[in-house]
Amino acid sequence: MTTPSAPSPEAPGTPRLLARGRIVSDGTAVDAGLVATEDDRIVYAGPAADFDAAGFAGSELELPEDAILLPGLVDLHCHGANGGDFPSADEDSARRALDFLHRSGTTTLLASMVTASPDALVAGLELFARLDSEGLVAGTHLEGPFLSHARCGAQNPDFLLAPDLGLAEELVAAGAGTLVSMTYAPELQGAADLVDLLTAHGVTPSLGHTDCDDAAAEASLAQARDGLAAAGFDGTSGLPTVTHLFNGMPPLHHRAPGPVAACLRAAARGQAVVELIADGVHLDPAMVRTVFELVGPGGIALVTDSMAAAGLSDGRYTLGPSPVTVAGGIATLDATGSIAGGTATLIEVVARTAAAGVGLEEAVLSATAVPAAVLGRSDEIGSLRRGLRADVLATDAALQPLAVVRAGHLLAPPPAG
Repeated sequence: MTTPSAPSPEAPGTPRLLARGRIVSDGTAVDAGLVATEDDRIVYAGPAADFDAAGFAGSELELPEDAILLPGLVDLHCHGANGGDFPSADEDSARRALDFLHRSGTTTLLASMVTASPDALVAGLELFARLDSEGLVAGTHLEGPFLSHARCGAQNPDFLLAPDLGLAEELVAAGAGTLVSMTYAPELQGAADLVDLLTAHGVTPSLGHTDCDDAAAEASLAQARDGLAAAGFDGTSGLPTVTHLFNGMPPLHHRAPGPVAACLRAAARGQAVVELIADGVHLDPAMVRTVFELVGPGGIALVTDSMAAAGLSDGRYTLGPSPVTVAGGIATLDATGSIAGGTATLIEVVARTAAAGVGLEEAVLSATAVPAAVLGRSDEIGSLRRGLRADVLATDAALQPLAVVRAGHLLAPPPAG
């Protein structure tokens, strides 16, 4: 990744920037496009021929002729990167990971926690509420602790609990309005009351790590949808999500469809958004292509589920309280051998989705506009449109990052792994 004349991450961004390339945004593409930014806003995005570049007193990014201009990417499910582990609730570690992720093109993300002790979850929520106030994260996602023992995956079973409304209230309070979503298993006793509590507080229920059947999944998604609507949410921000579809749930079977079939139906009807970890490890490329064809990109949020090893080489790491070994880029729990999160960045997930046969415009939509809509921030991020925040990712034709602009600031490239 090269960014000519890029300042350090701490330096102020150039007040006016201009970039030329093929614009891919909002499910469409504009060849010979141009994006211009002023301060922290996009002031133009469209055909270069329609913009008076000579009258724009700004710095032009030095990009190749085949450059691609994307909106800054948006990740709804991310546990860390570059040696930083969000679930550890260590501030220096978290800042290191966020700096790397921003400079890798993921300009907006939720900080995801894993199942841990209540004290550890509260500490993480309080930390990321502070980082949210600085604009470094878009809130927190809790992956647990109200999950299925049978489908715990990389979640530490010692900390799994049946839904506890008192604890749930404590977690919501610790987030101080920044808890965005919580993964839960709908078959657990008390799950329906948990969904009501979450939606009443504006927290998106995310079905996952579940051993439920089709009927339970369908009913719980409908309940979550109704609860969000009653709380005043509409559009995509009023939809429940599904935590990494296929992973952490029974496989789809023709005589026992389990939750997968219900989630696919809901997403295809525009009544849920399913996460896909399309990193080439969690899902076969043909399955990724199949879901895009069945559901459409508007019902899919591409995510990384990345952990501390993202951006680094193979070795020993942790995911919250659990030791993890990464070999060949695949992270697995030392205790069970279960896949323990991802090691790819979101632009790498987009590239692998496109390589699976999904159109680039569709893959980018599912990594930008769709998750932005889930967050209720379509008027701020997720698209290259006049008036939105100046988040731009420039890549080469192979989707290798060349430059990142976040809120109008040109960022230095991330450190090499």
